Amino acid sequence: MTDTAELPTRQQPGNMLTYLKGRWIDGWDPEDVGQWEREGSKVARRNLGFSVYAEFLGFVVWQLWSIVVVSLGKYGFDFTDSQQFWLISMPSLVGATLRFPYTFMVAKIGGRNWTICSAALLLIPTTAMSFAIANHPVNGVGGTSYGVMLFVAALGGFGGGNFASSMANITFFFPQRTKGWALGLNAAGGNIGAAVSQFAVPILVSVTAAAATRPNLPIAGWFWIPFIVIAILGAVFGMNNLTRAKTDFKAYGAAFKDPQLWLMSLLYIGTFGSFIGLSGAFPKLVADQFKDFSTFQLGTATISLAFTGALVGSLARPYGGKLADKFGGAYVTVAAFLVMTGATLAVIGTLAVAAPNFWAFLACFLVLFIATGVGNGSMYRMIPTVFSYRAGQKDAQHVSAGISTERKTSAALGIISAFGAYGGFIVPQLFGLSKTHFGNYSTGLWWFVAAYIVFLAITVAAYVVPYARQHTRV
Repeated sequence: MTDTAELPTRQQPGNMLTYLKGRWIDGWDPEDVGQWEREGSKVARRNLGFSVYAEFLGFVVWQLWSIVVVSLGKYGFDFTDSQQFWLISMPSLVGATLRFPYTFMVAKIGGRNWTICSAALLLIPTTAMSFAIANHPVNGVGGTSYGVMLFVAALGGFGGGNFASSMANITFFFPQRTKGWALGLNAAGGNIGAAVSQFAVPILVSVTAAAATRPNLPIAGWFWIPFIVIAILGAVFGMNNLTRAKTDFKAYGAAFKDPQLWLMSLLYIGTFGSFIGLSGAFPKLVADQFKDFSTFQLGTATISLAFTGALVGSLARPYGGKLADKFGGAYVTVAAFLVMTGATLAVIGTLAVAAPNFWAFLACFLVLFIATGVGNGSMYRMIPTVFSYRAGQKDAQHVSAGISTERKTSAALGIISAFGAYGGFIVPQLFGLSKTHFGNYSTGLWWFVAAYIVFLAITVAAYVVPYARQHTRV
């Protein structure tokens, strides 16, 4: 009689899952092909779906101020360019910092349980924003002070923290061979929230205007509350906690001691930091450089094309992960930085002429956004592969190095995502500095070109050349 161990892996029955109280699952092992084909893939896809929705709303809330700021002047608030860029960048500063504790909460109380909590926290910044904006100045007198407004903008950081915990959770649900696509899809679903908020808010405030002369800006916060409640209920009834998903302090310590963590964190500032920072700053850049094209009237609705940047960057992200699954994350990341450099130079070129063309400017920026999205996906594929390879797994592109490495990887994913999110603060601040001190945005764009060239050189030196010598790819 043939021994079960001698059968092809796909024919093995696989270990059974144990469903515990509180929607906990024990015995989870996505590398067990039998378990995965029988029931694991269905569970993983269901959790991914609810995770994407909750993370999507997190990005919506995180990026609300990027589009609301553009209309504050019409609502009676008189803030300088520098103050407006601070309102745009403050949610990213807080959100990036929150990603550190958010990552660890998955292991502390479970991925499902923390999704419930983190989604509920989104009710705070949306409600606070609506009340703060509703208290607008009348004839230049009264209204919410800038200090209070900045604090309320900081509360938007609750939305930015969701990404780290969501990614740290989902990485446990999928096998190594499909992590790139799964993590890319999870991230893209969240990232697209930035585009949706920038698309929906101008329409909402125009079609629900309280008066013909004043937009209904408070709706920018109120509108999302029912959707947040749905996300909470979806996590309660549709998601699971995994006993396997334990990212303990030991894993954190191991990740922090690994020099690869710091190197990849720096590179992730270049990809995701560029994406989220440019997404936040783009509506104001368009409004300042091309006032006649900043909004378009469609019936009673007002539409801004600024959302297209975040949209194409988000949609490109899973394909960056998929390309990395096939060709290796380092090679795809190198290509992304090359395109980012070229696209930024092209944007500078469109602004250098006497009469800048909006459509050329938009097209070049969209290429830049697509490249950041691809780089985001490929970078997130690189992270588990690098850690798996360094743990001794030679086929790190397709096979996990074990649960201890997975836990270290989960910790690293959260930490790296946190550092990358600081780009959402840095990029708008650099644009504000460029505008305030040089009177233009082109100087700031030249700074980005220089940074992308440095990121490109680091990627080649650290992840292409050394691994190519070992006849492998990360």
